[in-house]
Amino acid sequence: MLALVMGTLVNGLTAFFVPIEATEGWCRSAIAAINSFGLLGLATGSVAMGFVADRLGIRTVCLIAVSVMGVCLLLTAHAHSLWQLYAIFFIAGALSGGALFAPVFAAVGNWLPASAGLAIGIAAAGQAVGQGGVPLLSAYLIERFGWRGAMMVLGTVILVVLLPLATFMRDAPAPPSGGRAEQAPPIRPSLAVPIFSAAVFFCCACMAVPLMHLMPMIQGYCIPATEAGGVMFAMLLAAIAGRIAYGKLCDLVGPLSSWAVASTLQTAGVLAFTQFASLSGFLIFAIVYGFAYAGVMTSVLVSARAFTPAARRGALMGTILAFAWLGHAFGGYQGAATYDLTGNYMGAFAIGSAAGVLNLALVATLLILARPRLTAARMSA
Repeated sequence: MLALVMGTLVNGLTAFFVPIEATEGWCRSAIAAINSFGLLGLATGSVAMGFVADRLGIRTVCLIAVSVMGVCLLLTAHAHSLWQLYAIFFIAGALSGGALFAPVFAAVGNWLPASAGLAIGIAAAGQAVGQGGVPLLSAYLIERFGWRGAMMVLGTVILVVLLPLATFMRDAPAPPSGGRAEQAPPIRPSLAVPIFSAAVFFCCACMAVPLMHLMPMIQGYCIPATEAGGVMFAMLLAAIAGRIAYGKLCDLVGPLSSWAVASTLQTAGVLAFTQFASLSGFLIFAIVYGFAYAGVMTSVLVSARAFTPAARRGALMGTILAFAWLGHAFGGYQGAATYDLTGNYMGAFAIGSAAGVLNLALVATLLILARPRLTAARMSA
């Protein structure tokens, strides 16, 4: 479910930039805004659906998410104006991605609390499959059916494949009474949540630039869409292993330290993408970057879980992740707007890397603030 739904919402539109631009005549920033509206919807839905999931249960919200995503893609295939696409993707983000993302990861952590980092890393690897696979699949579908036909196929696949899977979702059993109480967060939530929210905004503003614009940037060097999609797929295949590895790293050294490592590599890697111009160069570096940056979202999820109290985790994680999707929306649109202004992607990737530096400063602040409590916890253990 994470692969197909989140893979479509987060960066699945990257394969559609050039064909929509060619057939509809819209500028690239206007097309990128379709994705940004979807992520704005995801940010809105992340807050609201955190409360809903606590009351309706994981199976119900997953059925809602899958149904809405499939129907919205079918509607997209018949839309003929930008405002229609903006509205459709906003609804898909709010009621599909918002219903799925935070509740699914919260459920995974609840089922396996002793190894939540590794469990969330494995689930996040499924999303990485989609973020690489959906653009690659879309490139082939667009070549055969056009961009509207590709949307029809994707919507149908989501409904046929994911509705049965959603019926198998179950909430974790409640912990036994008298069991070991969960430790209090290392920083009080009133301080941690604003810093977290700002950090994930800049972190995802950096991440969004290659996720949304690497494929069209490669196509700008006269490399076919299917081969450019292959680079994305290779990058996110490497990210599968990376997300699992970083999930284990979260359990070993702590999620904030893992986040700092992944963010440092991501920030440097985004800027490095501008130094390549050949398919082989992009492919080799994309594999390296895919593993390096992969732990960012895993570490963010595990950190948010560790720094929010269990009684309010759904709502607080939803709030933090809302800023992550706002950052994605900004980063994706910024990349396209900068391209429209300059005619290349150099400035867009540089701005994305600068956002990564701001994220690193905020992660360092969280590490400093949390150190006394974390040190005391290790000594008592």
